Amino acid sequence: MPKSFYLPGAALLGFLASIAPNLNLSSARAEGKATRPDIMGVEQIKRGMKGYGLTVFEGTTPEKFGVEVIDVLYNFQPQQELILIKTQHPRLEVAKVVAGMSGSPVYLDGKMIGAYAYGWTFGAEPVAGVTPIRNMLDDLARPLPKQIDGIPFGTLPQARQAALSPSKRTTSSQGSRYHGELGGYDVTRHARQIADAKSKFVGTAEGSLRPVSTPLLMGGLTARSVNFAKELLAPMGLEPLQAGGGGKQDPSAPTRFVDGGAVGVSLIRGDLSATGLGTVTRVEGDKLVAFGHPMMNSGVTNLPTAIGRILWFLASDMRSFKIGMPVRDVGALVNDRQSSIVVSHSVDAPVIPVKFKIKGAPGAPATDWNFEIAHEKFMTPAFMAVALGNAMQTTAAERQDVSWTVKAKLETKDHGVIQLEDQGVSIGGTPDEREFAESPLVKAAGAILNNPWEPAVLVKAEVEIELNYEREIMRLRGADLIESEIDAGEPARVRLTLEPYSGKAITRVISIPLPRHLAGETVNITLEPGYGVEYERAAPENLGDLVRNLENQSYPAKSVVASFSSGAGAVSYKGRIAKNLPPGALDSIQPVTTSVAPDTFGTQVRRVFTLGQFMTGQDTVSVKIRPVLR
Repeated sequence: MPKSFYLPGAALLGFLASIAPNLNLSSARAEGKATRPDIMGVEQIKRGMKGYGLTVFEGTTPEKFGVEVIDVLYNFQPQQELILIKTQHPRLEVAKVVAGMSGSPVYLDGKMIGAYAYGWTFGAEPVAGVTPIRNMLDDLARPLPKQIDGIPFGTLPQARQAALSPSKRTTSSQGSRYHGELGGYDVTRHARQIADAKSKFVGTAEGSLRPVSTPLLMGGLTARSVNFAKELLAPMGLEPLQAGGGGKQDPSAPTRFVDGGAVGVSLIRGDLSATGLGTVTRVEGDKLVAFGHPMMNSGVTNLPTAIGRILWFLASDMRSFKIGMPVRDVGALVNDRQSSIVVSHSVDAPVIPVKFKIKGAPGAPATDWNFEIAHEKFMTPAFMAVALGNAMQTTAAERQDVSWTVKAKLETKDHGVIQLEDQGVSIGGTPDEREFAESPLVKAAGAILNNPWEPAVLVKAEVEIELNYEREIMRLRGADLIESEIDAGEPARVRLTLEPYSGKAITRVISIPLPRHLAGETVNITLEPGYGVEYERAAPENLGDLVRNLENQSYPAKSVVASFSSGAGAVSYKGRIAKNLPPGALDSIQPVTTSVAPDTFGTQVRRVFTLGQFMTGQDTVSVKIRPVLR
């Protein structure tokens, strides 16, 4: 058995250094493992060293700004140091720390040390934190899957979605997935979930050092739409600003990204645009790293990117930012990590084309809208709500009452086209972004993209809304039975008293068929608006079930639905419902060797009566059915 031996700490370090001269034991792990001849490690950086950074102050060409090292914050993030610097430039003396400069490469002695990435809100000095380049290059080296959410990485043709075949063996970002019942998908709740997840990685307390916010430059949107986008996105570190252009392509713009150049992540483009703006740190072959911090910390992703043009640095006491716009679509964001984002020049990220047509707005100059939304679990439904509400407010903003009908088509790969309808009355003005956030189209898109069974690909969406500037609404003042007791097999006749918005109350008699087997029973009949009553559907067990459940979830909006219990049993199993089962059937289908059993419930009978207007309120009547005499 070999004898053990002991070396003092200093001797042990010397011994390891002699067998691995390139190993830096004190900081190699915390500042990353990647090495290049033209980069400088944190261990070589000393207080007072001077150098320069690169960023775009105007146009598309990077310019230099001076830097001086303050010191190094060790273990600032998990396994990541931070280099504190002061910047020197006439514009930065005014603007201090600038959103949109995230990723600007910083050099000492001609070697790259990292990316300008962190700052203090309300900072009075041009002091920033630099993410070490070695951490960022480690992100660059991380392998990518062959596909994400069923969509392959790589260059795709214009009609790319039509040729895609989703696969269950794929990689996706769990951090951006919605957690909750998919039939009730809620985009605002989804936003809070992502914000809560991100807050675990970055500081949120007032005065804390945090990533330089990514300005989300929005073009073609109203201030109201920008404010709604801010509610959804600001907690994630994105800062929606009405300070972007519409993304007009410039044939004279560079065709490739360069170190220090502006990079934009295009979340929506076309008649509307929203671009997350930052700076390229380092280009290596087909890929590059940028930002020096995460955009949303979503891991492997696939979002369209573009070369940006900077118009101006806008100084602000709270947070200065670059004003700019995308001028050439190039590549895609493929990885979103703690230290950086990774962009590939050659990947063509998927987008969802959306066509929106508005009818019933006489004289409106713009009734047709066309835009493309990034294909992503949260961004797709979020920007669908923002864009549709913005188009509505721009085309048909009114302070008068309006009744509206929406017909939408949502095409999915391998699961056909979903037909969706929605109707409503907006009191005092046309529907806005918040109402569209609750629309069947937005809910369906969010539910499908966040399903737990298999990757889903949305191909396109078409929306048509028709407006009628009248308050098509009646209040159910009351309901009473014409006969309180009836014979078995006879219908229950109910008189509805309805009050329109203006004018006298009207009555409507509806005849509700009741089954003979309810003889001798007292039947309670509930009367509700059709839009408030959902079809009974089995819980989905796969994506196909979910898609079927999403189509026209409720009864016709301009109707009254009479509901009562049939007294019979029903079961829900494997995405299907069986109603009116005979006595004893529920006992016979209960399994004895497994806990996977059908869900049982009582059968509700629904009778639908068209009204021609929306009804508010509800009521219940009870009718007695005489027993059958033998």
